[in-house]
This record gives sequence, C-alpha cells and structure tokens, in this order.
Amino acid sequence: MTTAPPIPSSSDEAHGGPRRSGPTRPPTNPPPPGPRRLRYAVVGLVLAASFAFLLVKGLGTALNFYLPADEALHQKASLGDKTFNLEGVVQPGSIRQTPNGVDFVVTAGAARLQVENTGSPPQLFQVNIPVIAVGHFSGTAFVSNQILVKHSSNYIAQHPGRVTSPNGTKR
Repeated sequence: MTTAPPIPSSSDEAHGGPRRSGPTRPPTNPPPPGPRRLRYAVVGLVLAASFAFLLVKGLGTALNFYLPADEALHQKASLGDKTFNLEGVVQPGSIRQTPNGVDFVVTAGAARLQVENTGSPPQLFQVNIPVIAVGHFSGTAFVSNQILVKHSSNYIAQHPGRVTSPNGTKR
C-alpha cells in the first residue's frame, strides 16, 4: 500500500521551490484604483456624450417641422437661404404651369407668398388644399423643389387648429 507524500507547510515549498533565506523583494503594489476609475469615467463620459450628440443630431433631422407662410415671412431675414418646409393653402386662380414646373401662391392668415416649384407637382395638387413646399427664399419668392399635399380630411381631423383656409379662418 502506498501513502501520499507529506503536505509542505511553507507556501514557497507548496509552489515547488525550497525555502529561501535572505532578503526578500518587497511586494509590488498595484496602482491605486483612483486613476483607473477616473480613466473609465472619462471614457464613459466621452461615449455618453457621443451617443447623446448622435441622438440629438438624428432626431433633429428626423423631425420635419414646417412654418406657415405668415410665420415664414416674419422670419424671412433670419431664415436667409436655409431650406425649410413651408405650409400654406393654395390660393384659387394662382396655379400657373411653367416649363420647369409650376408656380402658385400659398396663403396663411393674411399672408400671401409666391412659390416657384421645379418639378412635377403631386397628382392631388389643386387649389384650396393645404400643401407643404420644401425649399428656400430667393428674393421675394419661395423656391421649391418638392411639394407635399396634406391629405386634408385626415390631417384636419387630427389637427383642426393648424390648417388655415384661404379666408384666414382655421379649419
């Protein structure tokens, strides 16, 4: 019958080496946790700020707001040549076909604004309906390259105070 060897009592002997005598090396201390935590915190803040920036930037471009014609005229100087969405109702008798598209007048409240659109208008484009023209100011006109027709029966039911009829009343 075989017996197990005796268990070494010293930790050095437990790791396979004989016990040494003489000076020992001082244990190496790991860096204090403060700088490491600070580094992780800075990296975390940078990542969070980057995520927040991308989120705000993405939402800012995803939200398509519009300005009614009267508000756009009041803000004309500050808008300059920036592209934005202009809302208004197509004035009766104002639609004129051009070689490049269509010109028309939109109204909102007492304001009237000439719109010069390049490209074909949508099939539902007609007088007395709310439209959104995408473009910018150029001189006294609003130059547009896209017209969106609001589906008035659905839109007016959901937002009755936002749509202005040609006579200036809210629909």
